[in-house]
Amino acid sequence: MSNPLPITRAGLERLKAELHHLRTVERPKNVRDIEEARGHGDLSENADYDAAKQRQGFIEAQMQALSAKIARAQVIDPARIKGDRVVFGVTVDLLNCETEEEISYTLVGEEESDASVGVISITSPVGRALLGKAQGDVVEVRAPRGAMEYEILAIRVE
Repeated sequence: MSNPLPITRAGLERLKAELHHLRTVERPKNVRDIEEARGHGDLSENADYDAAKQRQGFIEAQMQALSAKIARAQVIDPARIKGDRVVFGVTVDLLNCETEEEISYTLVGEEESDASVGVISITSPVGRALLGKAQGDVVEVRAPRGAMEYEILAIRVE
């Protein structure tokens, strides 16, 4: 498998569900839209047909990209990881050393990250700084907003 894609079981299931939705809902609807637009006459000046064909290309590209990601997926189960270090899939409780604010992040792959809910990529500035560190360590994060220091309060597997 070239260039494995680390992902949680839930993340892989979301990718599969999205691919299934495209195959069973979006693609058939698009085929119907193309057929309906064909029925409107001259295809050379048929905006509905052009839009449906463009949508078809978009759907096919999405399906191809999802299939490739699923093929490269390497499921990592955080519950099977033993140790006291920050690794893929764990949740880390941090203390901002400057503001005394506590924050928690769960580290996942790029496909699953959503910083708005505290789920960040292992390749993000914070993720890279935390990987391999232990509870009690102070890490410096170099981010676009400048350097910040965090103390690792806890490492949890959820």
